[in-house]
Amino acid sequence: MDISSEQIFAGFILTLFAGLATGIGSCIAFFSRRSDTRFLACSLGFSGGVMIYISMVELLASAHVTLGEFFGRRPGALFACAAFFGGIAVAMLIDKLIPGYENPHEVRKLEEMSSPRHADKLMRSGMLFALAIGIHNFPEGMATFTAALTNPVIGISIAVAVAIHNIPEGITVSVPIYHATGDRKRAFLLSFLSGLAEPLGALVAWLFLLPFLSPALLAGIFAAVAGIMVFISFDELLPLAEEYGEHHLSIYGLVAGMLVMALTLAW
Repeated sequence: MDISSEQIFAGFILTLFAGLATGIGSCIAFFSRRSDTRFLACSLGFSGGVMIYISMVELLASAHVTLGEFFGRRPGALFACAAFFGGIAVAMLIDKLIPGYENPHEVRKLEEMSSPRHADKLMRSGMLFALAIGIHNFPEGMATFTAALTNPVIGISIAVAVAIHNIPEGITVSVPIYHATGDRKRAFLLSFLSGLAEPLGALVAWLFLLPFLSPALLAGIFAAVAGIMVFISFDELLPLAEEYGEHHLSIYGLVAGMLVMALTLAW
């Protein structure tokens, strides 16, 4: 495929923006004593709505069409399904490798993480959260980058959705480190750097996938990305929004995310 340097640059900028949104979470943590559960539930629902709508309506549907043109309707549909569920399997494997407490998507509130505990335990928790976030965010960076290469609107939408759900992850990293060290700068820096797994994923995609990129391969990648994002939405974003105890707000956010994406794609 003929991809310009401007498209590649735009893809890297979007993944960098999405990843470094963890820094926003740090700022929220340092200037608030309690979690704004209404905001978090609504924003996480919105992020899930964007991801689910893009995945099912745009990415997977276009993969079916493109692969059908290359391999025939039925084989193409089977390839698209295989890639979709393969993406889900990858996301499940990554999630399985991280223990429950170290999983950054397990719900934690500011006041929970601020409770007095031994400093070395808090520091260990923060570092483990940062590592876990890096592992989770790596495929998200690849997804954002590859989407941005062919459709800037899809790339921007995915980047925004990923950025929103990276905000609570930034809180998860920075709060225990801050309470262990008393150093806001250090906590912010480590939280900020944990988001660099997103552009690192984009870099890997650029180095190893771009030379072999073809319409058929890209369609398969899109189907796999759809699977990853659907799993993230149902396994992480929506349960987390529910755990904040704002059921209706999370659903309103979900519907709003889908509506925004429907209008954006129809424009």
